[in-house]
Amino acid sequence: MELEDLNKKYDRLQKKYGAKDLNSIYNGGLEKNPDICFVFMNPTARNIASTKEWRGRRSPWIGTKNIWDLFYAVDLIDEDLYFEIKRKKGNEWTEEFADLVYDNVKKYKYFITNLGKCTQIDARPLPDAVYMEYLNLLYQEFQILKPKVIILFGNQVSSIVLGQKISVSEARKKCYEKKIKNVTYKFYSVYYPIGNGRFNIDKSIEDIRWIMKRELVDHSDCVNS
Repeated sequence: MELEDLNKKYDRLQKKYGAKDLNSIYNGGLEKNPDICFVFMNPTARNIASTKEWRGRRSPWIGTKNIWDLFYAVDLIDEDLYFEIKRKKGNEWTEEFADLVYDNVKKYKYFITNLGKCTQIDARPLPDAVYMEYLNLLYQEFQILKPKVIILFGNQVSSIVLGQKISVSEARKKCYEKKIKNVTYKFYSVYYPIGNGRFNIDKSIEDIRWIMKRELVDHSDCVNS
């Protein structure tokens, strides 16, 4: 199975749970053994790849600015490309520029996805039941990707993916292991850094830097002190 095989399922769920005049958003980045898989919540109409006119890749955060502040702060995007993103208005992103950005994501060996792929008009909260419809599909993404570590953003996403109640404030720098189809994956939960969570972005940056050093430099076991 390939990632593209899941897209028709995401599109069906968009019709059920998303805005009718928008397309679902899939994922993007290094598709084979990425160092990190970042899991966000769900896309909104700010992502211009969700419009019916868009013919390019449908990856997270296309046409947006703020999330790239996070990736720049943890050294996961080229500086010149980051400043080009900051200069562009959302509607100035082209399909070619979106490919350029995600080629850079691949260069830094990470992958970006959402638990829910159903695009909403705005950042309205979704009930757990909607995210649960996507959970097994996300697990299939993990099985295809085989990431070294998975970083989950926010309490709701963390709790659903890990199958237990998670409070990020109590879970910072704590490693969780979960077995999916006989493969054990390593997870960390960090603050959601966008929208209402913007004031927590410094904590997100601190924790991601710590996780990257622990997992990608020191190669520590998943044992919490």
